[in-house]
Amino acid sequence: MAGGITSPLPEGIFSLLDTDLYKLTMQGCVLRYFPDVYVTYSFTNRTPDKQLNRKAFLWLQAQVEKLGSVSLSDEEYQFLKTTCPYLNEQYLRFLSNFRLHPSKQLRLDFTPVADTGSDSDLGDFRIHTEGLWVDTILYEIPLLALVSEAYFKFCDSDWTYAGQVEKAFEKGAKLLEEGCIFSEFGTRRRRDYHTQDLVLQGLRRAEAEATQKGWKGKLTGTSNVHFAMKHGLLPIGTVAHEWFMGVAAITNDYEHANEIALNYWTSTFGEGVLSIALTDTFGTPSFLKAFKEPIPEITTAAPGGMTTLPSAAATTQPDVQTLAYTEAPIKAGIDGESKPRKTYAEVFTGVRQDSGDPLDFVQMMRKFYDEQGIKEKKTIVFSDSLNIDLCLKYKAAAEKAGFQPTFGVGTFLTNDFIQKSTGKKSVPLNIVIKIASAAGRHAVKISDNIGKNTGDKATVEEVKRRLGYTEKSWAGGNESTRWGSADQPAAS
Repeated sequence: MAGGITSPLPEGIFSLLDTDLYKLTMQGCVLRYFPDVYVTYSFTNRTPDKQLNRKAFLWLQAQVEKLGSVSLSDEEYQFLKTTCPYLNEQYLRFLSNFRLHPSKQLRLDFTPVADTGSDSDLGDFRIHTEGLWVDTILYEIPLLALVSEAYFKFCDSDWTYAGQVEKAFEKGAKLLEEGCIFSEFGTRRRRDYHTQDLVLQGLRRAEAEATQKGWKGKLTGTSNVHFAMKHGLLPIGTVAHEWFMGVAAITNDYEHANEIALNYWTSTFGEGVLSIALTDTFGTPSFLKAFKEPIPEITTAAPGGMTTLPSAAATTQPDVQTLAYTEAPIKAGIDGESKPRKTYAEVFTGVRQDSGDPLDFVQMMRKFYDEQGIKEKKTIVFSDSLNIDLCLKYKAAAEKAGFQPTFGVGTFLTNDFIQKSTGKKSVPLNIVIKIASAAGRHAVKISDNIGKNTGDKATVEEVKRRLGYTEKSWAGGNESTRWGSADQPAAS
């Protein structure tokens, strides 16, 4: 085994909570409003030179099959109930009975470049996911983590675990000493489960030192719910691009998709709850048009008398009841006199920056809040391919503009290794899974950087035309070398 560890280490996925928190929050919204919507997901390897060999692919297939036996434990149920009060009782009962059905919902294909029948044959691989949205939404993070683990277990094993705790400690200590508020966001592209565990051990050590020395920085938690539970941290996260992409595809109303998605979100969780807004699914300028709208005064959906259990029986049953029998919030009216309503921008704590030039984003948001007359200090969460230098750079810019910066640091923490043989950087995979269709229509993302556009090209162009989207590129947005190249020194 890589790393020279002789005792057995955990491999694969063995907890339903070994995922990012926003997959659970989004699943709760999907269960409430779109329980019968059929979707597909597509896998993209942005580092296509990094192929799996046949042995890695067979291991991946075996691990994927095991996902069907993973379920929520009583201890995990109690953790969610205690730690995540925004996940209501109806959703938690649903999750308690939830099962993945990989044999029905997933298709994995391997195409060797030169087929000799050997385990060492390299090839391209494809992952296709389809089923009800509520049933398939939890696949993304485990699948990405498993692909990365397969690659570094069988294709590139020229590395060791040695020093991972210390490296994470040093990074965490530097961020905390400099006053950074940050969370660990590294599940989807981690080297493996054990690596993420070691990283969090190092970060907890740094947190203890920061407390002892009175540093102003703070480790707020981790996006991974399982590791939050294991290490006594808060699970951190709100919403992903998938929510906006799915709502837009279902409604085919890209002109109002951001507002509809925000409306559903606030009606599910309440105003000011899980209130960091993700701005760039269809370009931040388009999002800000919706963000300044007043929140409708509506009746939020009330839980029905029974919990829906679509996953307990089968994955593609269309006759799934919703938890709520009220109209979706975009349609439901309210009786009585109206009163002054706050806007989404006023109610939401802040925004998350995930594509394009972060410094331009800071200035765009400063101008926006000033134009809206919003004086309250807002938060900007930076989450796009961060390292220590970038965190400090963006922290200075955000604070100068009057924001509270926080950081979601991912791959830099959970996949930072050197090659044993050369001493140079061992480069992570850049892999993504995105929702590809919903309710029979293509789902797309056009982002704040052309390198992060995903989905059907014709639909991407149509949405750009409909929204008056201005194409943007960013010199720092090269996806193929996002975390370095194999010929660079290993210094972090």
